[in-house]
Amino acid sequence: MDITLHHAFLPHTDPEASLRFYRDLLGLEVRNDVGYEGMRWITVGPPGGAGTSVVLHPPAVDPGISDDERRTILELMAKGSYGALTLATPDLDGTFDALVAAGVDVVQEPTDQPYGVRDAAVRDPAGNLLRINAV
Repeated sequence: MDITLHHAFLPHTDPEASLRFYRDLLGLEVRNDVGYEGMRWITVGPPGGAGTSVVLHPPAVDPGISDDERRTILELMAKGSYGALTLATPDLDGTFDALVAAGVDVVQEPTDQPYGVRDAAVRDPAGNLLRINAV
């Protein structure tokens, strides 16, 4: 088989805050920005169109989800335990410093992990956990 990873999905609660974070702060390009009935799906990815895209979507828009389930999803997002993504950069310390300077919610400073990875962790504006690995 020849399989690639095309899209990953993360919920957002504020499309403009998500754009400022993913586009303006992290430097990802906006590949698509689609509105429908007051909601927005924003697709971002590495500049140049290569690689996997991340679709930032309204949480719990599936019509099969109950109001109680929607509330639970929003509660989990607020705790930072619903969505997660791992990014990578050759300059972990510089990236981390820029995120701190922008006031991003820090979960973990750059750390050498016992399993061989150096990484840091922050939360995006919706509360999603983002781990950033040094490569």
